[in-house]
Amino acid sequence: MHLAYVTTTDRGATDRLLSAFAEALTDAGTALSGVVQTNTECAEGYKCDMDLKVLPTGETIRISQSLGKNARGCRLDPAELERAVGLVTQSLDNAPQLLIINKFGKHEADGRGFRPLIADALGRGIPVLVGLNKLNIERFQEFAGGMAEALEPDLGCLTDWLDGLNQSETQRTA
Repeated sequence: MHLAYVTTTDRGATDRLLSAFAEALTDAGTALSGVVQTNTECAEGYKCDMDLKVLPTGETIRISQSLGKNARGCRLDPAELERAVGLVTQSLDNAPQLLIINKFGKHEADGRGFRPLIADALGRGIPVLVGLNKLNIERFQEFAGGMAEALEPDLGCLTDWLDGLNQSETQRTA
């Protein structure tokens, strides 16, 4: 089982890091599956829009709902999140070299969202990299059973991790 996570402290930094990593891997011809998030700033008093880019197709799904100016409740659109989960689930049949999930969030902590998909990918021997915020780290660790590896939030570190997995796999099958 190869499960790793990355955590940052700056708002949106994990999203930007995982997006850059996915882009570099795609450019290098690596078969990917998963989602990365982009946030689009909105007018003053409104929270940003959250979009998921589905890998490898590039389809964009808006997972945030507009709840109005100064809204404080959860803006996640669960139906759109589940639509993204369905698209990524289908892509696992293409045997990707890596599954990237933008965030192990509240839905995943509660057993929904991408959580079953992460378990499915690991069961198929597909390495998984997730973004994780400090709010859900304890629930993620419970889910991972202490088997997840913390990675430094650096593009080079993510690349080294995946290269190390690929090298181990090549040696194992040789």
